[in-house]
Amino acid sequence: MGRFLNLFKPIGSFLPEIKAPERKVGFGEKLFWTGLILVLYLIMSEIPLYGISIGQRMNDPLVYLRVIFASRRGTLTELGIGPIVTAGLILQLLSGSGLVQIDLKKPEDRGLFTTANKFFAILMTLFEASAYVIGGAYGDLKPNIALIIVLQLLIAGIILILLDELVQKGWGFGSGISLFIAAGVAQSIWWSCFNPVPMEKGYMGALLGFVQSLINQQFRTEGWWAVLHRPDMPDMLGFFATIGVFLIVVYLEGMRVEVPVAYAGYRGFRGKFPLKLLYVSNIPVILASTLFTDIYFISQILWNKYNQDNSNFWLNMLGMFKIEERSTEPIGGLAYYITPPRSLDAVMETPLRAIGYALIFIIICVLFSMTWIQVGGLDSKTVAKQLVDAGMQIPGFRRSEAPIQSIFDRYIPSVTIMGGLAVGAIAATADFFGVFGSGMGVLLTVGILYQYYQQLMRERIAEMYPRVRKFLGE
Repeated sequence: MGRFLNLFKPIGSFLPEIKAPERKVGFGEKLFWTGLILVLYLIMSEIPLYGISIGQRMNDPLVYLRVIFASRRGTLTELGIGPIVTAGLILQLLSGSGLVQIDLKKPEDRGLFTTANKFFAILMTLFEASAYVIGGAYGDLKPNIALIIVLQLLIAGIILILLDELVQKGWGFGSGISLFIAAGVAQSIWWSCFNPVPMEKGYMGALLGFVQSLINQQFRTEGWWAVLHRPDMPDMLGFFATIGVFLIVVYLEGMRVEVPVAYAGYRGFRGKFPLKLLYVSNIPVILASTLFTDIYFISQILWNKYNQDNSNFWLNMLGMFKIEERSTEPIGGLAYYITPPRSLDAVMETPLRAIGYALIFIIICVLFSMTWIQVGGLDSKTVAKQLVDAGMQIPGFRRSEAPIQSIFDRYIPSVTIMGGLAVGAIAATADFFGVFGSGMGVLLTVGILYQYYQQLMRERIAEMYPRVRKFLGE
């Protein structure tokens, strides 16, 4: 165990902690705790911050990025899962790169790693809360109001950290991060479909507005395109695009290459090691969106403080903005090209921006995919070592790391690049069609739901057939 983790030994006793269950938590009880945690998160996302006016809550520079980080403007979930994800990525990069030596097979190292992760998450919560206030995200505030807002965000952030820990310690299913993301995207999709707020062009919700246009026979006077497409509002084009993205991602989740393996100690007992097309799952999208969010947020803060007239050449390279009715919109610089045009009309008006965003996002996703297989221990050498340590081999090859690694070298680099290209292209282009919940949000949600489905089936089978538990590794 390295000296780095030893630094967190005295800190662990001061941090709040959720105790792991000392008994086997049943399927129904896990379902109850998971539902309760989800309800608590949704309640927190509806409670406004004390000291913030309605106008300050409406002006949201990160409105299109919030669904990915399960955050909501001007509420207790303002920061969402951003601090938790950032802290986890920092530690993962440190351990994966070898800068910090961590052996997660040892209970002591695993406990200290959890403590370090929680400490950095709280630290990032405090840092981001302070950045929001100092950066002027809520306008000019009195010192006492600013302190109250920081304290509210800090306490709310700690609650979210504990809710996530409650799930991961075995009281619920999956992880709190995945649960909050899926809930935020589902909520966004629901309101995009069924929002009953009346507007000049009909109800805000796409399906309600479509039914209203059919009743009014709008297609007779304005044509079917006007019925299917409503500029600056959720429409049926976005609804069909959302369904299309769901189906495409579900199809890609099932694409895989299966490498035959056998247990060396049990002759005749064979299986298959699946290498999915989406080998690194949605990690590249999360990393890319985190990077883009940080760049956008920093550029917006600098613009708000030092460059509101867009006259500073160097700051203009980072981002130029203008204040719209409900938000601050980028009009130039890097911030302009890392935020997508979110409708076909916007794509037609700014085709260079659309192309630039798609290329940048896809390239970043591929680079993060290639980096993550090394950092996350998914490379051919690590996988080969894990198989050998587990007493497995590939039929027809001797049981050693070198030949197994050579087999995986044929597939892992290819599926890594192809997977990064696929998730990057889907997430980037989906927004051009006005997909509900954003393209990245839908992509993440499908992966999360797929994982939840697998885990729920696994838990259900283990409960119905207790003898299967040992085979499933429980």
